[in-house]
Amino acid sequence: MDAAQTTLSKRILSIDILRGLVMIIMALDHTRDFFHIGAMTGDPLNPDTTTGMLFFTRWITHFCAPTFVFLSGLSAYLSAQGKSPGLASAFLLKRGLWLIFIELAIITFGLTFNPGYNFIILQVIWAIGASMIFLAIFSRVLSYKVILLIGLLLVFGHNLFNLFPAPKDPAAGMLLKVFFTASGTVVPLSANHFVGVFYAILLWTGVMFVGYGVGSWYRKGYDAERRRRNLLMMGFLTVFIFVALRLINVYGDPVPRKEYDDLFKDLLSFFNVNKYPPSLQYIAMTLGPAMLFLAVIEKVSNWFTRITAVYGAVPFFYYVLHFYLLHILLVIVFFATGHSSKEIVQVPFMFRPVAFGFGLPIVYFIWMAVVASLYLPCRWFKHYKETHRQWWLRYV
Repeated sequence: MDAAQTTLSKRILSIDILRGLVMIIMALDHTRDFFHIGAMTGDPLNPDTTTGMLFFTRWITHFCAPTFVFLSGLSAYLSAQGKSPGLASAFLLKRGLWLIFIELAIITFGLTFNPGYNFIILQVIWAIGASMIFLAIFSRVLSYKVILLIGLLLVFGHNLFNLFPAPKDPAAGMLLKVFFTASGTVVPLSANHFVGVFYAILLWTGVMFVGYGVGSWYRKGYDAERRRRNLLMMGFLTVFIFVALRLINVYGDPVPRKEYDDLFKDLLSFFNVNKYPPSLQYIAMTLGPAMLFLAVIEKVSNWFTRITAVYGAVPFFYYVLHFYLLHILLVIVFFATGHSSKEIVQVPFMFRPVAFGFGLPIVYFIWMAVVASLYLPCRWFKHYKETHRQWWLRYV
């Protein structure tokens, strides 16, 4: 392996490390959803009712979706290198459609265990898939610089919609929700079937477009020190933007920061930014540290980075498996704790009654056990992808 290939491998490894880390943290939030006693009845981010540990447990997982979408855009840029615009665009289009199908058919069932698909859940995989379709269209005819500019405009400008009243026309209002302002929008398909749109498309498209633009810093031949400086500068600038907007408290989040006569609650309120839909402040709070992490981790190699890189190399495989493993564990615990079949049909998750669950120590134990149990399967599949060339491996 020559020097250029070695450098490229290190760069990709740093991406896998960050992606693996956010995948591990992401599982904590889903474990909390399934197993925490208050997951169905309280808001862990409400300074009036939460505790410091509960707030942190939910807040730390805020970093997962933006970082994952950002890295998806970055990886899309890298995968396009050496391909014609047409071939790269066609792959993104097919992968985007595939991801939407997986969200509808596989992820929804893993979340709900409802064979009737009465409640279809559209979350991050849906947003990534739809964003890839937009990226397929734009990347075919536009440069990465223009795509980066469009991404920045979407990220910085989408909160302008919060300043104007919603359209009176129902169809226009629904389109605005799906593309810009979705925050748990439920669309009825029939009396017994619904679609929950939890991720507004174009806001996440903006994050992916920014990642695609940043991907140019990872192309072959790009100076590693210059890339590190770029990441540090943009990371610190993004964190500064978050802090400044949060202090000014006028723009960048649909729910203004609430002030308390309590220092601890004020601190929690400062970091309690809006994810559904993701506000500018939310994106700045999460992507700034992500870029700083990329800058720092590129030259680090130890047992921790080697383990996290395994999860990050096969994120789709891990993502699907962890939902099914968590839900199977939920079914076992459901019956083991004396619940009956009469309590199975619950919304949105079957086998998850409202009055069910454990404290945070048990939640953390289950989370660590699930993540640890997936390490060997992920390592096996990583090796399989590296040693096999079947066409379908490009989509998982």
